[in-house]
Amino acid sequence: MKVNTTEINGVSLIELSSFQDERGSFTRWYCEEVLKDILRGRKVVQANHSTTASVGAIRGLHFQHPPYAETKLIRCIRGAVFDVVVDLRTNSETYLQVFSVELREGDDRLLKVPEGCAHGFQVLECDSELLYLHTQPYAPAFEGGLRYNDPAVAIEWPLAVVDVSDRDLNHPLIDDQFSGVST
Repeated sequence: MKVNTTEINGVSLIELSSFQDERGSFTRWYCEEVLKDILRGRKVVQANHSTTASVGAIRGLHFQHPPYAETKLIRCIRGAVFDVVVDLRTNSETYLQVFSVELREGDDRLLKVPEGCAHGFQVLECDSELLYLHTQPYAPAFEGGLRYNDPAVAIEWPLAVVDVSDRDLNHPLIDDQFSGVST
């Protein structure tokens, strides 16, 4: 595993090594020893799997407030997505900056989303699937969201948007009352 930093502090792209032979392949997806520094001593406590059928559909942008702020490790296991992270940490030098990357089935990469950042994605191929590892359990009372088309962050989605949940459409826009996320 090779951890690559990005322009947003704490957001990483992790390259995995795949070993192949005539039988198929083997890839280590998670190693606590290798990832302990970027997880800052936190343990993975929950794994989730999402499937999204429609090309152009958007999920997110989601985060959890403290004390349930979470780090996520995300891998595309089928299809392809345009994955987005928005830094919402008020004490961060990259506050409100956006990082995006395309994740594809078989690209042997994990995206690390740190606490205090919102995460979402747009589906580029039908029936795309993501595997998520979380350092906190889901806590509905502490969840937050950022609208996918919020002008304060102006994400340039690669495709026309075809499907967004009612919940995600109703996240508040960032305004002068937005206090960010403390971590």
